[in-house]
Amino acid sequence: MKIHAGFHIGYECTQPTPMLMALNIHPSRRVDLLSDQILTFDRQIEAWYYTDVFGNACSRIVAPPGLTTISTEFEIYDSGQPDIVPEGAFQHAINDLPNEVLVFLLGSRYCDTDRLADFAWGRFSSTPLGWRRVQAICDFVHNHINFNYLKADPLRTAYGGFTDRTGVCRDFAHLAITLCRCMNIPARYCTGYLGDIGVPADPNPMDFSAWFQVYLGGHWHTVDARHNTPRIGRILMATGRDATDVALSTAFGPAKLSRFEVITEEVQQG
Repeated sequence: MKIHAGFHIGYECTQPTPMLMALNIHPSRRVDLLSDQILTFDRQIEAWYYTDVFGNACSRIVAPPGLTTISTEFEIYDSGQPDIVPEGAFQHAINDLPNEVLVFLLGSRYCDTDRLADFAWGRFSSTPLGWRRVQAICDFVHNHINFNYLKADPLRTAYGGFTDRTGVCRDFAHLAITLCRCMNIPARYCTGYLGDIGVPADPNPMDFSAWFQVYLGGHWHTVDARHNTPRIGRILMATGRDATDVALSTAFGPAKLSRFEVITEEVQQG
């Protein structure tokens, strides 16, 4: 199947403002592109491109004063199959994990493992190791947090989501990641496109989505605590320890978000 995706995002700055952006699709999905995925600007802006420490394709700009709109639209091939459920994936002993995976066992800005470790061990220590433990954590988070766009809070940590019991997709991901790390399962945050493909249309405006991946059986596996069911058509943009590492933009100065439109839809074959 083909998916048409992209965005138009506008930032208004009062002065020249350096910005870091994670707005490209992940390098692992470039092979599936059916058209170029290029960032364009509605003003004369020079962009520098780099790969960050997590392997994400990122950009640097200096946004001039005034309104700047950043856009991209592209088509990409997708298998049309739902997320794979690795039923038999086993959990590694920590001393058997690759060195580069160890960072995803540690607490981070939004994944405050120190505040949830006692709860995690009390709740999940009796569950089977491996995928079944991950699924138990997802089931808990899915039922514990109530999704509510109006309750979005960019300062909320995993512990905040645990106590507030409300939030958006990033809150589901942060809490599930944190509980997995508490149980010695490496977990990393993911951001990307996820359209209403194979499910009833969501009446809310299209947005980017957050989910996570766990390292089991020598591979990273996709997990989604918000929906808690395999979905079709994910397009990965970036991975990291938490939302800090994959922020759509990080501005080093005042930058007001003034336009935000996301496109993710299946291309109907004629």
